[in-house]
Amino acid sequence: MSVLVFGPGFLGHRLAASLPGAVLSTADIADAAAVATELARVQPRSVINAAGKTGKPNVDWCESHPFETFRSNVTGALTLAQACHDAKVHLVHLASGCVFYGPSPSPGGWREDDFANPSAVYSRSKYAADLALSSLPDVAVARLRMPIDGAPGSRNLITKLAGYPHVLDVENSVTVVDDLVQVVGELVEHRAAGVFHVVNPGTMRHRDLLALYKELVDPGHQVELVTPEQLLQEGAIAKARSNCILSSTRLADLGIRMRPIDVALRDCMEQYARAAKAA
Repeated sequence: MSVLVFGPGFLGHRLAASLPGAVLSTADIADAAAVATELARVQPRSVINAAGKTGKPNVDWCESHPFETFRSNVTGALTLAQACHDAKVHLVHLASGCVFYGPSPSPGGWREDDFANPSAVYSRSKYAADLALSSLPDVAVARLRMPIDGAPGSRNLITKLAGYPHVLDVENSVTVVDDLVQVVGELVEHRAAGVFHVVNPGTMRHRDLLALYKELVDPGHQVELVTPEQLLQEGAIAKARSNCILSSTRLADLGIRMRPIDVALRDCMEQYARAAKAA
């Protein structure tokens, strides 16, 4: 499997390190010439787009930097898709379930073909790309939610939540990165097209993750659970966050299975605990 991964961030590095034959590129995906050069150099069977702006220290950055956000998340995604189309190369685009806000209109969670209701600049930029890319042949749009990894790091949901004094107690769909890597590999193998919700079956509240963190990593950890309204009132966030439950049916149609979230989360936290103790 010859795979070219764009985006040298948290997920790009994990995918490039885990998928056989993968090559990681640091090229700017909004630069058509740079993308064409990389495709000619590697001549991949498939491309994975893990590049994009999520904002630092968090997505509130995107609210004050809309043009940079849209350049990367929309213009860049379309530039890369055009180059892949011209080269007849399959594309897996890492998207976000954060395009959905609140309860879904149908039982079981937001479906792959539901129209989203994005509010923040980041989520609007991701949905703009989704609408375009999902209309193209030979493109898989893989929506994930709040990635959780067994390796401590600033982009890992475990590390993020453990470092906050106040944490939302909201039910969500989430994605364990080990499972994401496996699913992306299978989407490449299937040369899949369309929108896929890459979330572990079941839901998780942040209190569930932090309870495991306290059990396995730091018995002395303390946190105050709050509501989204409290965070907005306190000025801790600039824009309401996406909290949602996603339904995932299209992966099953391809015979792709992910572990239930309770199983995957405990395994992930055990890895995290071992890594933290070894550091």
